[in-house]
Amino acid sequence: MGAALTRYRVIAWIVGVVLILLMVIGMPLKYGFDYPIVVETVGQAHGFLYMVYLVAAFDLSRRAGWPLSRMILVMLAGTVPFVSFFAERRVSRWVTGQAAIPEPVASTPVR
Repeated sequence: MGAALTRYRVIAWIVGVVLILLMVIGMPLKYGFDYPIVVETVGQAHGFLYMVYLVAAFDLSRRAGWPLSRMILVMLAGTVPFVSFFAERRVSRWVTGQAAIPEPVASTPVR
């Protein structure tokens, strides 16, 4: 399952960055300055990468045995700017079995 998690994490970051570029740079250029070329190219790239993201999320969810609702929420995370980063972190914790709240570190006695 480690390879499926790595694939998911990489594509989640790529989709997140491309979506932010599309929203922060492409959309203002298209609607503010009538320069649609960035949206046309980056938008198509995001569409293709999002399909790869869906496949990676589906693969990981099947291997991890997630319920359908969790799988759908993770898949939708690639459609909202910045959410894919949060989802990637949360998914990594779910898959590796780490708790959402880190356990306190045992303190060493002070001399």
